[in-house]
Amino acid sequence: MITRPEPDADRLAERLRALGATPVVVPAIRIEFTDPPQLDDALARIAGYDWVIFTSRNGVEAVFRRTRSLAGPHVAAIGPATAQALREHGVEPDLMPEKYVAEAVLDALGDVAGRRCLLPRADIAREALATGLAARGAVVHEIAAYRTRPVTEPRADLGPVDAVTFTSSSTVRGFLAGGPVPGGARIVCIGPITARTARECGLAVSTVAEEYTEDGLIAALQAAFAHP
Repeated sequence: MITRPEPDADRLAERLRALGATPVVVPAIRIEFTDPPQLDDALARIAGYDWVIFTSRNGVEAVFRRTRSLAGPHVAAIGPATAQALREHGVEPDLMPEKYVAEAVLDALGDVAGRRCLLPRADIAREALATGLAARGAVVHEIAAYRTRPVTEPRADLGPVDAVTFTSSSTVRGFLAGGPVPGGARIVCIGPITARTARECGLAVSTVAEEYTEDGLIAALQAAFAHP
């Protein structure tokens, strides 16, 4: 079962189907681009920033809905999917940490005292990155560039399911808001933060991807079912 929003869910479903699985797409959240005026103002003054830090593909999409260029600042991306989204808009990231979490960005950036950092993010994004940058002396401009909303429509009986995949904390919460995880299904999470949320919600996590990417999630699924 795939709980991530479309079109990401469709892409993952195609890959799983090619491996012989039967994907069941049940998006638990939807993305709403809000085009806030604060973002337009920041992009009009983009040369005044030292860093623009993207934490998701959706953040990239939110920005490039409003501009064609990011000339001036350095650009950081969390994860290869985010980096690829930037490349599709002609931007090569200057930095991508080895681990795809906010804390790794802080370590990779190094000394940011006095640096101006723009963070176009989700309305419910973790505060670890913004708080960490500010604690190191950066001037942080955090903008809620898009909203993450749970899918509230009634969910049909899903029948037997072997595994449920979660790719963010919001997919965990959104899915559980619509009903329980099917009995007997293994819980497979894309990374430790998602897994922690799942456990806090009372779920028994079976497997956590070693690499916090779609590739890592698929590898975790294959490992989970490698032995009967």
